[in-house]
Amino acid sequence: MLKEKKAQIVSNLADDLSRSTIVIATNYQGLLAKQMTDLRNALTKAGIEYHVVKNTLVYRAADEASRPHLKDIVEGPVALAFGYDDAVNTAKALHQYIKSTGSSLQIKGGLLEDRVLLPEEVTSLANLPTRDVLVSRLIGQLQAPVRTLHNIVGYPLRGVLTVLQNRAQTATE
Repeated sequence: MLKEKKAQIVSNLADDLSRSTIVIATNYQGLLAKQMTDLRNALTKAGIEYHVVKNTLVYRAADEASRPHLKDIVEGPVALAFGYDDAVNTAKALHQYIKSTGSSLQIKGGLLEDRVLLPEEVTSLANLPTRDVLVSRLIGQLQAPVRTLHNIVGYPLRGVLTVLQNRAQTATE
């Protein structure tokens, strides 16, 4: 029965790993049970799964999911946060919880697709603006040259219009 249960856990972890866009490893030592429950609830609201797992089972799941780089960040007592949509939102939710509660939770690293992230990189990712803000900034940058061209081309025409209006006004006086 124990082997079957472990095989099921490995299978579930492998499924989570293959579906996730980012996995963030944390050291949960020092958290009380109530804090762990609050953390799970906060992350669940953001669409993030959070599991305390045995390292050996994570290693097996990483091999099964073809994401062996995860082994580089799993060391010692570890809990994994699985983000399935926007990687930035996952990092933001975890970072925001740590910051707002003053929790002793520590980020050990992350796995973004097949790239291993250092704890500082996960924090930098959490400090990025949202996707919508980045898209709007990009659109603004793309519109800037067109706006400049419009002003350059339109300036002589505005000058001609002003001269014609002045002529028409002096002619009627």
